[in-house]
Amino acid sequence: MMTQTNALPGTLKIGKYTLASRLIVGTGKYSSFEVMKQALEASGTSMVTVAIRRVNLDSKEPTLLDAIDTKKYILLPNTAGCYTAEDALRTARLARAACGTELVKLEVIGDPRTLMPDNLGTLEACKVLVKEGFTVMPYFTDDPVMAKRLEEAGAACVMPLASPIGSGQGILNRVNIEFIREAVKVPVIVDAGVGTASDAAVAMELGVDGILMNTAIAAAKDPVKMATAMRLATEAGRLAFEAGRMPRQKYANASSPTQGLIE
Repeated sequence: MMTQTNALPGTLKIGKYTLASRLIVGTGKYSSFEVMKQALEASGTSMVTVAIRRVNLDSKEPTLLDAIDTKKYILLPNTAGCYTAEDALRTARLARAACGTELVKLEVIGDPRTLMPDNLGTLEACKVLVKEGFTVMPYFTDDPVMAKRLEEAGAACVMPLASPIGSGQGILNRVNIEFIREAVKVPVIVDAGVGTASDAAVAMELGVDGILMNTAIAAAKDPVKMATAMRLATEAGRLAFEAGRMPRQKYANASSPTQGLIE
C-alpha cells in the first residue's frame, strides 16, 4: 500500500491518502499499455483507477495491473460493471484481496442503456464497505441529498457525475455540483462526462476538489497531448477558483480609471 508523501500545499486528501495531483485518471480504452503509460505520465496523476472485473487475474500473460507502476501511482480499484449492491460488494472484496488495498471506487449501475448510477444500491453498499474497513469513493448522480447521505455513511469523498459516463458532454448541471460542494465536508470529485480541457477547467472553477476521467483522454486522437491538456486545465481551474473571479456585471466597466481625464 502506498501513500504519496511529496504532496504540495493545497493538494487533495482522501481519507489517509494525500495526492500530489487533483486529477485522477482511468486506465481503460487505450490502444495499448504503452500509450496508457505515456498518458498517465503526461497527466501528472497520483491515482489511477482500474475496473477489477475487466482484469483476468488468472491470466499468464501480462495484464493491465502489470502495466501500472504501483510505486508511482496509488491504485484505485473500481466496481464498474456491477448492477447490484451484492455484486459491488463481492467485487470490492476481490479487489482488496488481489490488489492489497482497501481503497475502492464504488459503482452500482442502475440502467444498462444510460449507465446511470443506482444511488440507493450505492448507499447500501457504501454502508457495508465502510464497516468492513474500506476507504470508499462512491460514484452517483448529481444529487445533493444523496451526497449528504453518503457522507453520513462514512464515504471518504463523494463523486457526482457531470453527465452520463463516456458521453463527453461536460457539466450539464453546474448548480447541483455547487449544491453538493456546499452540502458536504468531504472532498467532491467530479466523475464522468468531462470531454475536453475546458470542461475540466469549468469543474475546478466551481470549487470541486478534483476530477476523475478516462474516456476524454483515452479516446482522444492523441491521448498523451490530451492528458497534458487535462493536467493544465485542472491546475488552471483550481487556481482560478482560489483566486476568486471578478463579479459579473450587466454593463461595461472601463478597465482604465476615468477620473481626472481631460475632456
